[in-house]
Amino acid sequence: MSAYIIGNISVKDSGKWAEYCSQVPSTLVPFGGELVLRGTLTSVLSGQYSHGHSVVIRFPSNESVGQWYSSEEYQKLISLRTLAADVDLVSFNEGI
Repeated sequence: MSAYIIGNISVKDSGKWAEYCSQVPSTLVPFGGELVLRGTLTSVLSGQYSHGHSVVIRFPSNESVGQWYSSEEYQKLISLRTLAADVDLVSFNEGI
C-alpha cells in the first residue's frame, strides 16, 4: 500500500527554498520516493489555508517514508529547510 507525504509550505527565503528543492529529489530515490506534485497555491475553495506552496511525495510503503525521513541524506537538509520555509509535513497511507 502506497504512502504519501504532504507538505504545506510558507516560503521565507526563495533562494534557500530553491536550493533545498533542488537537493530533495536525489534523497527520495533510494527509498522509492516519487515527487508527485510541487505546486503554488492558486485559490482556496473552502476553509482556511495559510500556506502558499504544497508538495506531495509518494512512497511504496509507510516504512519507506520513515526510512527516507530519518536517512542521513535527508536529515542534512532539514536545517536548510528550516531557514527556507515554514513546513507542515504529514504522512498518509493510501485508502479511505
